[in-house]
Parts: sequence; C-alpha cells; structure tokens
Amino acid sequence: MSNLMKTLFFSLALAASANVLAQAKPKLRAGLIDIPAITSVLEKNSKDLGTDFAMIIYKDGKDIYKREFGEMKTTQQENIGAASQWLTAALVMTFVEEGKISLDDRLGDYIPALESYSKGYITLRHCLTHTTGIETDLPSFRAAIKKKKYNTLEEEVNAIAKDRNLKSKQGTEFYYGNIGHNIAGRVLEIISKKNFDRLVRDRIGKHLGFKRTNFMSDDAYAENPSGGGKSSAEDYIKFLAMLLNKGQFNGKQILTERSVNEILKLQAADAKIVYTSPLSQGNSYGLGCWIEEKDAEGNGILVNCPGISGTWPWIHRGKGYAAVVFTKSDSPDQKRTIFEEIRQVVEQSIQ
Repeated sequence: MSNLMKTLFFSLALAASANVLAQAKPKLRAGLIDIPAITSVLEKNSKDLGTDFAMIIYKDGKDIYKREFGEMKTTQQENIGAASQWLTAALVMTFVEEGKISLDDRLGDYIPALESYSKGYITLRHCLTHTTGIETDLPSFRAAIKKKKYNTLEEEVNAIAKDRNLKSKQGTEFYYGNIGHNIAGRVLEIISKKNFDRLVRDRIGKHLGFKRTNFMSDDAYAENPSGGGKSSAEDYIKFLAMLLNKGQFNGKQILTERSVNEILKLQAADAKIVYTSPLSQGNSYGLGCWIEEKDAEGNGILVNCPGISGTWPWIHRGKGYAAVVFTKSDSPDQKRTIFEEIRQVVEQSIQ
C-alpha cells in the first residue's frame, strides 16, 4: 500500500472514530454549559442527590456551568425549604435601607400580641438569627409535613405570641428553627400593608428578573418566610450573583453594599448554641444564612443556606463565584459530605 493510500486510510479511520465518539456523547440542550470534572462528581453522587437535580455556577459576570440531570430543568420550580430564609433576610434589609424599621427595634411596637405575652423586646435581628428565645419545633422534613395549618401569617404569629413559651432571654441562645423569620415577615406585612409574597415579588423578584419564585400560600398553609419559598435554579443563582457582586445585578443596585455585608457577617456571636442544623454543624450564622468560613472581623467568605429539601446554595467571596445545587423538594436528609465534595471539585475546576 502506497504512503498516500496509508495516509488516506488513517485519516478516514480517525474521522470515523471521532464521529462515533461524538455520537456517544449526549448533546447538551441549548443554553447548558459543561465542565466535565464537575459533571463527573455530580453523576457519581446522583443517587444521593435524588436523581433529578440541576446545578448552576456563576463567576465573572456570567454562568460558567449549567447542567440538568434526570427530569430536573434549571427553570423548574421546586420548594426550597430553609433557603427561603436568605431571601427573607434580604427583603428585611430593603425596609432597613429605607429607614422604615431598624434591625434592633422592639417588635412589640408592631405586633401587640408580642407585647401582651412578654415577648415585646424581641427584635428583627433576633428573628433573623434564631435567637428570639421562643420555644420552637425541631426543623425536619417530616415536621414540615406535619406543620400546623394557619390561614394567614398574622394568625400564625399571633398564635406564636400566645401559645409558645419563652425558653430563654432574647439574644442569649441560638436555636435553629422556623419561628423567627415568620415573625419578621409579619412585621413587614404590617409596615407595608401588603402580603409577604407580594413584597418578595416587588422588592426582590422584579429587580432580579425572577420568573418562578414566590411565597404564595396554598390551601393548606399560610405564607411561610422560614421555609415556604418556591424557586428555580435560574432564579436563585441571580440572587446569589447579586450578593456576590455587593448588591448589584445587571448594573442595578438591588441592595446596598452595606446591607449585603450585614447579611453576610457573623451575628449573635455570644449566643449559646442550643440546637443547630445537622447540615451546618460548626458553622456560624449571619442574617438568614450560615457562615462556613469568615475573616478575622467576622465577615463571611464562604456562606451558604442549605434546606432540608436538598437545595444547597452558596457563595464564595474569596474565590469570586456563586453556585446552587437544586434538587426536588421530596429529597430529604441530604448529606453534607456530598456537597462538600462537590464544592471542592468545583473550586479545583474553576481556578
């Protein structure tokens, strides 16, 4: 066989091999972006993530990774559990920026029932840091299913004031639960004369371009600022990008840099830890979010807000990226070690 024929034969074989490999590799849907090492670790943990999930990573002003697994789409709306609390804290700060309330105002001035039952000295800061001192239920997937029915947030907060005992002085004990953010949400309703869901849409969602995020009540429960949010991966990554970019999104200032820093810094450092989420053992707490790494002044560097539903959003201000692993709402009992493994691979892959 001549050299020309050999070269031609080799070229045809190489082209055929490349065509086979291209056919074997699944084609990504338009708009999705892959980083093989990250996809590999996600596929490795697919069973523990509930099979149906999505992930988006944001860095340097754009999404640098976006993948869907199983039946989950990045635009799909799911319950986000405790990841709702980060949104609630941001909403509170919009009112603080306008001077309509201070984080340290006593809430008995806004909710008479708190005053009537010796809980009037609780503040928004106590509410957003789980240091109200009011007895609460252990947050869990099964407890959320059995949550008592209230028709409105007003009805729920009045019942909390009347029926829940004070277990400790406000600000002295940290007990992770679902009461504080609901009280904070009710205060915002009173100030604005709007329901909580409308406030989230008008003050956060509209400016970030949310399409599938809300806190709408359903036939069973009232609006729930602590754990009743619904969102999509594409919506939530916009919120994280805003925090990462010092309150800016698409060139518009959504929150002031000062507000973002307040949310992401260590709060209630002197409070005794009575109960904390199993997903966040050893972490500190900001306003509505967990601080896994911080600087010497207590400013959060690696900050997250995982929920019992499995959705795990985080930002890393030191490495300049934000990410969310978004799972179906019926996938409880996620393992922290899995998300830590995913985060480590992410950081190795995007340096």
